[in-house]
Amino acid sequence: MAGCATFGSVDAIDLLLPALGLALFLEGLPWFVSPGGVRKTMTRIATLDDAPLRLLGLTMMSAGLLIAWWAVG
Repeated sequence: MAGCATFGSVDAIDLLLPALGLALFLEGLPWFVSPGGVRKTMTRIATLDDAPLRLLGLTMMSAGLLIAWWAVG
């Protein structure tokens, strides 16, 4: 694809679409397997302060970037 970023010999779009599909699958899996459990967890999360949630978000983003960097090479 012209003008698309590349990683080695792989276009970014060739990585983005499968990654998006996998993310949607993984996000939907708990809702399918245990909707009640997800509801309980969301209720507990809603009571937490912002600091632990920000730390969790930062940790997850960092892990995601490291995994993506490792996977690309």
